[in-house]
Amino acid sequence: MKKALIGVLTLILLVTAALAGCGSKKSETAGSKGSAKEIEQTLTANLGGEPYTLDPAFASDATSWWVIDHLYEGLYEYDEKGKLAEGAASKVTVSDDGKTYTFTVRDDAKWSNGDPLTAGDFEYAWKRVLNPETAAYDPSSLYYIKGAEEYNTGKGSADDVGVKAQDDHTLIVELKTPIKFFPTVLMGRAYLPVNPKVVDGNEDWAAEAEGIVSNGAYTLTSWKHNEELTIEKNDHFWNKDKITMGSVKFKMVADAQTEYQMFKSGELDLVKAIPAEAVDQEKNNEEYVNSPSYTVYTYSFNVEEEPFTNAKIRQAFSYAIDREAITKNITRGGEKPAYGYVAYGVDAPSGKDFRDEVAPYYSFDVDKAKELLAEGMKEEGWSELPEVTLKYNSEGDHKKIAEALQEMFKQNLGVEAKLENQEWKTYIDTFKQKNFQMARMGWIGDFLDPYPVLNLYSTKSSSNFTNYSNSEFDKVLQDSLVEQDDAKRFEMLHQAEEILMTDMPIIPIYFQAQNSLVRKGIEGVHFHVLNIPNLRYATVVSN
Repeated sequence: MKKALIGVLTLILLVTAALAGCGSKKSETAGSKGSAKEIEQTLTANLGGEPYTLDPAFASDATSWWVIDHLYEGLYEYDEKGKLAEGAASKVTVSDDGKTYTFTVRDDAKWSNGDPLTAGDFEYAWKRVLNPETAAYDPSSLYYIKGAEEYNTGKGSADDVGVKAQDDHTLIVELKTPIKFFPTVLMGRAYLPVNPKVVDGNEDWAAEAEGIVSNGAYTLTSWKHNEELTIEKNDHFWNKDKITMGSVKFKMVADAQTEYQMFKSGELDLVKAIPAEAVDQEKNNEEYVNSPSYTVYTYSFNVEEEPFTNAKIRQAFSYAIDREAITKNITRGGEKPAYGYVAYGVDAPSGKDFRDEVAPYYSFDVDKAKELLAEGMKEEGWSELPEVTLKYNSEGDHKKIAEALQEMFKQNLGVEAKLENQEWKTYIDTFKQKNFQMARMGWIGDFLDPYPVLNLYSTKSSSNFTNYSNSEFDKVLQDSLVEQDDAKRFEMLHQAEEILMTDMPIIPIYFQAQNSLVRKGIEGVHFHVLNIPNLRYATVVSN
């Protein structure tokens, strides 16, 4: 849920704006830091549910990532302005052929228990993700590294992986081929370090607050499951003097209306995503923040589950959806109907946005939908469509969208689809186990480029939960990865997207915008196009 699952992807490609902000009374950074020595530097936000995990190797969702991003730090980080900067690495050098990176781990980098952070910790963590026995969430995100895929698929050994700690402060990484955007790839959670002594000492180390040892800006001090958790500033963090927010309490309230009312009553200082029906009334509120998001809201098909084994039937369901009705009447927060898969925000070599370089791949067309459904059923020899169930998670506005789709399929296709909902942590497992016909998910790019979001559906991707596989799609993507001419590379990426949108293993619904509320008196919360709110550099300037 790079994806998703809902969801989570810069170097040189970083911070181009994804969607134009709508009616915002604040910039993407909600104010700037101020002096507040006499005011307690703490705030309360809402996760929306229990984190799936706080082990970076298994995290797959934005709920978990929001906490993990504050607990751990990789070789790079996002600074207070949202720019890519050296994190645990104080120095980076790249070989002339672009295939070998040498990282110098900071002398003063430590774990929250006082252990020194070493290059060996990164080697251990990355190889742990790649170890097939670990069954980590996203090992394929490390396949850029020489020998990584072979080790993960049982065709090579850990010793053959191009990650070596030369000494405690020197990490050498060898790539299979030069990758221009590799520094941004390193922002993926699979690249975060873990403490070998802690992990090897307790297989349940990440299940409770007392077991977690972190190397980032914060430590986890309490975790009341399904209620709340608290993170506090890490005294051992090398950059602690720049961290202005002392502690953050995360609530776990699933209902969007309840969350919104908690903000209005002063129980929350920040709402990451306000209910759609509240957007219009909050747009002129000085606490309202509208920010772009390189994210696509989708419904995924399991292409091995009838009736979605047939591509024409999958296409029919896409043509039956009135996306503008959803964005205008349900979400209402500046979202854009999605008539392709890659979200707005990537500047192509032509000077245009990647999304604007090609015509829409489909539209709202009831006649076309009915025609495709009939053709698909004829191909399968069905006189009656097999039963269809749409699965979604309970949080936020997902129920309203699922109900709208249910009605559209009934009115436009004559299909009576059933709805099934689950709370987030259960839903994540259901999705990963591919226990669905059609299921809601959202994906955010790991970095601002079409490749990572398209690659979610390659055959080798560990984030591909649709059972979709197309060798032509895989080849075009692989060729794009090694192509050094950007214009040619983007042509290949358009070709890959066209194949994906023809085969339709997923239905893009809309490109998201983030509509948030930050309490007056709190400054410096940064909303990044690729990142959930960064609270490290926030400051409480007044109560």
